[in-house]
Formats: sequence, C-alpha cells, structure tokens
Amino acid sequence: MVGSITNMTGGYYYGNYNNTDTSNIIRNPGESTEKVAGRKSSPAECQTCENRKYQDGSNEMVSFKSASHISPEAAATRVRAHEQEHVSNAYKKAAMNNGKVMSATVSIQTSVCPECGRSYVSGGETNTQIKYYNEENPYQQDKKATDGIKYKGMNVDIAC
Repeated sequence: MVGSITNMTGGYYYGNYNNTDTSNIIRNPGESTEKVAGRKSSPAECQTCENRKYQDGSNEMVSFKSASHISPEAAATRVRAHEQEHVSNAYKKAAMNNGKVMSATVSIQTSVCPECGRSYVSGGETNTQIKYYNEENPYQQDKKATDGIKYKGMNVDIAC
C-alpha cells in the first residue's frame, strides 16, 4: 500500500492559477519582504508559493483528493497529518483482515521555490507492509506446530 501527497508544481500535476491577492500572506519570523539578489521575487510577493496546490495520488479515501492550497508555513504540519491518515488506514485494514502491520514508513520531501528561494515541504510518501495470517492454510498450521516444537524449552528459568 502506497499513499502520497504531492504539490501540483512538483512534477505530478501542474496548474497555473491566477490568484494575485497577497494581502493575507503570513511571513516567517525575520522574513523580509525585500527582494534578494538571485531571487525573482520576495517571499511576500511569490506567485509560485501563493498558487502551489497539493493533491493525493492514492486510491484511498483520505484528505486532499481534490487539489488544495496549503501555505508554505503550514505545509509541513498538513502533509505529515495527511501521511498519518495513510498509516492509520493500514492499521485499520490489518485489524479487519487478521493481519499485522510489519512496517510503516513516512518520508517527507522538501524543495526550494525557484521564484523566491524559500524552502517548503513539497510532498510526502507512505509505504506500509502488512502480513496477513490465514489459520485455514495447512502450511501455516504446520509452520506453527514446527515453531512450537522448536521454541519449547528455549527459555527455561531454573530457580534453585
């Protein structure tokens, strides 16, 4: 099971949206509105950051199924929360089908905005592995019996 969320300008999706209202931009502490050499715009004026949208590409019912804007300041928290939805779904699926989650890894990707130079969370990916137990399988029953014989007596505590 793989779930992920990616920003729409990060290669998976791309959209050019014309929203030019910059009155509600929240700046990081110490962030300047002045243009810096090598930047096309300041973080306060950056159209790329203002228009960045995120969308989930998995087949699970989780947030961000339709493209949504997340401010660069909130992206880390929102992407982590979204990826946690995928992990929770894996545990639910395993519990419903007599399985066990063997591993769940979440990776968060970051990028640098080409227009303003600000770093932001550009997406995330969740990978989970679930092991399912089938009690009706004769091979599984034989393996349990063999393991039982093998492990019997391995941990003996002899008290004098």
